[in-house]
Amino acid sequence: MPIRQFQAQRMHAPRDFQPIENNPICIEIGAGKGKHALLFSGQHPDLKLIAVERTREKFLAMQKQHQLEGQANLTTIHADALPWVVHALYPQQVQQFFILYPNPEPHNPAQRWLNMPFFEFLISRLQYNGTVTLASNIPEYIAEAEQQLKDIWKLPYEKQVIAQDSARTHFEVKYLARGELCQQLVISKPENYVTRFDDFQPLQGQNVQVTELTDEE
Repeated sequence: MPIRQFQAQRMHAPRDFQPIENNPICIEIGAGKGKHALLFSGQHPDLKLIAVERTREKFLAMQKQHQLEGQANLTTIHADALPWVVHALYPQQVQQFFILYPNPEPHNPAQRWLNMPFFEFLISRLQYNGTVTLASNIPEYIAEAEQQLKDIWKLPYEKQVIAQDSARTHFEVKYLARGELCQQLVISKPENYVTRFDDFQPLQGQNVQVTELTDEE
């Protein structure tokens, strides 16, 4: 079934939104307490990472640890990722997206990342040859995402089994310790891949609503 078009112009800016510059960036969505964000920014001092987390308690834990470790190439953001991405990011700006162990939304499959209209917008923010890394401990979640990549998004990907000694997130450590199979899809954006949002500029804090011409005097 076709996925409807995402209504980017209807997204209200997050509270206390601050625009960013149009420079290459990596983004982690749902960064939790920041274990991966802190590791990644420490291991890749040449890359800039913005880690976005919606839950206040987890964000504060990440912020506190970042203040202790002090990675200059890491920025932490307390916001819902969808409006933040729409208001902050430029077309083809992002080198890598990380979505590690997202909520599998067992009762609301339409809210899974590759089932959402928003995924098209996310891809529009990705550089050509950039990647989206989606990790899960739920085989059915990975299988469904694979099918969506083939049927809807027409994007190439690599399916990888995550090593037993990997420890990128607190969830990953817990799942691997239980002996669960953790997998990831590394999704690539080919040259000349087209979305309907390739020319859509960030809203930068503007709350834009679509109005009908008949509403105007």
